Formats: sequence, structure tokens, C-alpha cells
Amino acid sequence: MQEAARRSGIERRRVTIRDVGRAAGVSVATVSRALNGSESVTLETRARVQRVAKELDFVPHAGAQSLSLQRTDTIGVILPDLHGEYFSELIRGLDLGARNCRRNLLLSASHGDISEAIGALRTMRSRVDGLVVMSPFTDGDLLVDAVNGAVPLVLLSTRASAGADAAFGVDNRAGAAAVTRHLLDEGHRPIAFIGGPADNLDAQERLRGFREAHVEARVKPGPVLRGNFREESGFSAGLLLLQKRLPDAVFAANDAMALGCLQALREAGVRIPEDVALAGFDDIPLARFLDPPLTTAGVRIAEIGRQAVECCVGLGEGRATAPTQNLFAPTLVVRASSLNRRRAGPPPSPTGGTT
Repeated sequence: MQEAARRSGIERRRVTIRDVGRAAGVSVATVSRALNGSESVTLETRARVQRVAKELDFVPHAGAQSLSLQRTDTIGVILPDLHGEYFSELIRGLDLGARNCRRNLLLSASHGDISEAIGALRTMRSRVDGLVVMSPFTDGDLLVDAVNGAVPLVLLSTRASAGADAAFGVDNRAGAAAVTRHLLDEGHRPIAFIGGPADNLDAQERLRGFREAHVEARVKPGPVLRGNFREESGFSAGLLLLQKRLPDAVFAANDAMALGCLQALREAGVRIPEDVALAGFDDIPLARFLDPPLTTAGVRIAEIGRQAVECCVGLGEGRATAPTQNLFAPTLVVRASSLNRRRAGPPPSPTGGTT
């Protein structure tokens, strides 16, 4: 009866490791070792401690447990933004990787600011087992210096650094060149380009691929308009194009800007692709459901996130070698938005085809 009353009193407040030790008749250290599976505790004692912990509904304190195990079971992730379908798909992949490895994610956004990214790294490095960082606007060496070897560091779409443990990226130049060649092969001339932020590595490489494909074809490119990877900048670029003679095609450096441009042109009565062909980059889930479905460079966004987290966990456990460079090749996905209005023939499958 006294034991029942005592346990009832414990249950009215948060159960501590000391409560488990008293109820099991062992020390706090023995409780900790028993719950962590230490071989220094007998099977009988371990079973008794585990039974009492279950009866009291004891939940180990994550911070104390991480100190004893010297790990947090958490991977820190820093992204430049959390807005839009691209980042939603990337986070889905990061989460999948964490679940596969039985880890948690600690997510932060740097908002495209170098000082915020470095500050977040210095704060998180002592709280996580590894870091996955996307920072296409800064030098990878700055990120390496901020982590200072405290935990494994995996970079996403960031300028290469010899000090990073692993790096994942997209062959943006090749992907942009493939989309541009497709538009040129369709007979579209001139082709306008809506670029991303000037200091963004992905944007720089996509513009480079666009220009190189024109040099190869010996064709003069159309106007290059500035964007910021958001829908509204694509809409603004579309309005600018409407003020002059429209190009045969528009290639937006990501699908979000292509969507914004599509809206601006449509509101002005411009038909896609009959009057102007349109293409994007990334193949976000929405791209195939637009009207018309969007031609784009397909990037396995979620897969990149999954592999980055799994690599980070593997580095922490000594299962991955470093440095590891992983460059994903985009796939040209041809859909109805890029058809040449002057050519007859059936449209491609609405779900997209590859060339």
C-alpha cells in the first residue's frame, strides 16, 4: 500500500532517473548503464530497471542521454529558404533520410544571409551529430571554418571546399544547356532567359549553360532578365517581355519563375506554346500539372536531400569515406509548353518524356 502510494506520488510529477533508481533499488549510474544497454550491468539488474522504468513511464532526458552516449541522434540542416515547392520537396527528402537512419532533424533558414548561416552553424555544431548545409551564395571555406571540425559537414549546392567532408550538387550548366538545345532544336529563336540571383552558384551555372548552348549553335541569344527564383520575379520578367517584341521562347532558370512568367503572359492574352514557348528548371511536382505541362530540367530534389543526410550519418559513424563529391545530372523532361507552334505532330505525354 505504501509502495503504491509512493508510486502514485511520483506519477503526479515528472519521473526522474532518481525515482527509477530508488524504485529498482540501484544507483542512478546503474539505471543509466542499464537503459543504455551497457554490458557492465547484469541481465537480471537490467531487466529489473527496464521493468520499473516502464511501470513508472520514465522517459530519458535527451540532453543527459546524449552526454552519456556522446551523440544527439540529430542532424542539423541549414537552408537558404523554406519557401516554395523546391524546398518543400528537398525537406521531404532530408526527412526521409533522417527517418531511414533513425535520426531527428534540426532545421534552420539563413534567408540568403552569409552571417546568419555562419551564426547558425556555430550555434548548432555542439547540438547535433552532423550538419547538412545549402549555401549557394557563399564560399564553402567559410562554412568549414565555422564548423571547425566539430562534426561532419555535408554541403549542398555550395561552392566547393576541400575542407568539407562531402558535397552534393546538380550539374546546372549541363541541365541548362540541354534545355536550351531542345528549344533551339525546336526552331525557337530568339530565346529569352530569366536568371536567378547574381550571387547564387546555381543561377550562375544555369546562365552559363544557356549561353554555351547558343555559342555551340552559333545563334545569338535573346535578352537576359534578372530574377530571384521566386514566382513574382518571373511575373515581373514576363511583364518586361510584353513591353517589347516577344521572343519565340522563354527559359526560366527555375520552375517557380516559369510559373510566374506563364501567368503574366496569359493575363496579356499570350498563348503558350502557340505564341511563346516556355521552359523551366527543377521539375517541381507542380510542373507536370500546369496547363500546358511545363518542359523543364528534371532534378531529383528529394533524392539529393535523402542521400545527403544518409551520407552525413555515415560519416559520423565512420561508414563513409571523405571527401565525397556527388554531382547529379538533370534529365531533360519535354512537355507541351515547349512545342514549336509551326510544327505539326502529337504532343508529348502529359506526364513528361525524356530525351
